[in-house]
Amino acid sequence: MRRTALRALARLIGPLLLVLVVVRMDDRDAVLGAVVSASAGPLALAAALNVLNIHLKVVRWDALLRARGIVYPLRRAWSAYATSLYVGMLTPGRVGDLLRIRYLRHDLGVPYAEGLATVVMDRLCDLYVLAAFVAVGVARYSAVIAGRLAWLTWGGIALTVLAPLVLLIPGLAERLLLAFSRKLAKDPSESAEPGAASRFLVALRAHVGRGLLFTLPVTLATFVVNFAQGYLIARALGVPLSLFDVTCLLAIANLLGLLPISIAGVGVRELFFSLVFPSLGFTAEHGVSFGLLVFAVVYLNVVAVGFVSWQLAPPPTSPAPSIPRSG
Repeated sequence: MRRTALRALARLIGPLLLVLVVVRMDDRDAVLGAVVSASAGPLALAAALNVLNIHLKVVRWDALLRARGIVYPLRRAWSAYATSLYVGMLTPGRVGDLLRIRYLRHDLGVPYAEGLATVVMDRLCDLYVLAAFVAVGVARYSAVIAGRLAWLTWGGIALTVLAPLVLLIPGLAERLLLAFSRKLAKDPSESAEPGAASRFLVALRAHVGRGLLFTLPVTLATFVVNFAQGYLIARALGVPLSLFDVTCLLAIANLLGLLPISIAGVGVRELFFSLVFPSLGFTAEHGVSFGLLVFAVVYLNVVAVGFVSWQLAPPPTSPAPSIPRSG
């Protein structure tokens, strides 16, 4: 219970950073004024693009499932994915991703190890494409991200890229994943099933190959949509950022948002923007306004979509049926 409480408190660091940034500003009213006076048209279009972004992610997950012979109705996959995003936005860690495993288990009888493999590969696609964009962004803002901060940033990128490769090391990966899969499994009989970790690794490694020729471009498309949203938000604020700068800014902010000190990157994102925007010829107030609108238009809208999905197709709680997983 104490560890759970500490993790929950750690998520408050981000919001506290946001408060600190706003308090230290010279013109706090400018932030509110910029947000209130932002053009509605570009914001509405940016919000509508959330549907396209989620759909692309569902298509990618569907491709990963089909590569393992799992046929999941697209409408149900949409519900599972949207609900998982909703829970993931509001809870510490990546709890939302685990809901998709539960949906697969309940609807198709997919073993947890197999479902976990598709979810992990889904996240790895995001991670590696994001790392590539972040590397470009760090190079772009080398004047701001310099010295020890540069070393820490490049070290974080290297760790992000190299850490998942441990799953390809025979023996070590099996030992690590055995404990991990037992902790994640909801069904005690599933967690005790011998060879679950090995099956997970076999399923995960099966995705490394020709299937990436589809999933990686789709992942790239999801990020392009996200960066287009950021560009529209900047235009709504009257901040003439180039699409390249928006790409670099959001890529780094998305990586920072993965730190377990905030929910959906709140505070961490605004702090970063307040530091970088002055180097681009804008004010720190512009940076905070941009960060707040990114949170409202992108993240809060996804929460709204996920909330509706939760009401229409709540996470399953009944025992998993004994039906073939291929549907």
